[in-house]
Amino acid sequence: MSADAAKVSGQRHKGRGLLIAVVVIVALVALIVVHLLTGQKTRNGNPVQVVSAAQASQGDMPEILSALGTVTPTATVNVLPQLSGYLTEVGYQEGQDVVKGQFLAQIDPRQYEINKQQAEAQLAKDQASLDQARADLARYTQLHEQKSIAEQTYTDQKFTVQQDEAAVKADKAAIAQYELDLVYCHITAPVSGRVGLRLVDPGNYVTQSSSPGIVTITTMKPTTVQFTVPQNSLSKVLQRVGSGDKLPVTVFNSDNSKQLATGTLYALSNQMATSTGTVTLRATIPNDDEALFPNEFVNVQLLVDTLHNAVLVPTPAVQSGAPGDYVYLVNDDQTVSVHKVTPGPSDGKHTVILQGLSVGQQVVTDGMDRLSDGAKIRVASAHPAAAGSAGASHAPHEGGKSRHAASATTSS
Repeated sequence: MSADAAKVSGQRHKGRGLLIAVVVIVALVALIVVHLLTGQKTRNGNPVQVVSAAQASQGDMPEILSALGTVTPTATVNVLPQLSGYLTEVGYQEGQDVVKGQFLAQIDPRQYEINKQQAEAQLAKDQASLDQARADLARYTQLHEQKSIAEQTYTDQKFTVQQDEAAVKADKAAIAQYELDLVYCHITAPVSGRVGLRLVDPGNYVTQSSSPGIVTITTMKPTTVQFTVPQNSLSKVLQRVGSGDKLPVTVFNSDNSKQLATGTLYALSNQMATSTGTVTLRATIPNDDEALFPNEFVNVQLLVDTLHNAVLVPTPAVQSGAPGDYVYLVNDDQTVSVHKVTPGPSDGKHTVILQGLSVGQQVVTDGMDRLSDGAKIRVASAHPAAAGSAGASHAPHEGGKSRHAASATTSS
């Protein structure tokens, strides 16, 4: 090959390489421009948010006040000795259920029996003196009528009879006191209930009203539960109680995992606790199965009222912020708008909307983190708010209370 031909061939290869390089550069520039334009468009636009939604439904909603409570027995009696002596016998087993009048303990009665015998002897003596004084008065009366004795002698004898009568009454009272002492020696249960651990053993010398006493008796059934409600919730309770309604009370264990008993509200305290702004209430519980133990801490739910045909939405749909209480309302054009509402009672799962929402309207329940007024959405799932389900159960909700719940948990 000649030198000219080789030179021409080298120029062709060089031109082809340059062309390829230019094409690659142009393609890269085009890709960069397209990326910048599309990226800017994406950033400037409003991306579609995927949310969950539910329709407002109609149903019943119980108005429940929740509070911490304490099981308070109707009677707790510390049995104290009413006189002194040696304890000779104990007639109960620790933890035993006893009935009123059942034998509990015996104090040595011998000293009190002797005291009674002495009082009876004194009574016999004073009674004999009284009989003699009355016989003398009868004779003095006849002589006085005959003007045979001095007036002073007759009057003195009448006073003597009165003194002897008083002595006889005093002796009878002493005998009655010693009889009562003998009754006190035989200690019985003043109320029905369950006895606690034994506080004193036979052989010990006990004194009148000595501490800690003989035994403590606590009534187990029926029992009461004492709890408090805040002053802002008191007016509705007073209104229902004033009309004669029996408000139902449900008692749960300390961690709200199990229902223990049910009862009714029967008493309210007569004054407000200024330190806490609460009022103490008491409910009576049959406690036939003895599920409630004295002084046990429990959770109490007081059913104040039930709202019928209320507008219900899932509790997560109700938000609080600068506008106040609001929901994200789903519009027909697949956008959302901030809609102010007035929430009412809640059971933790559903919340009543008192104003601002109608049955059938759709609200966002999940995916609200990046939502704003007018944002475009795509509903992933839509379901009604289970009308009527709110009143189906009063069981506690472990997931926590709604910020708009009607229940107010307070410490006792």
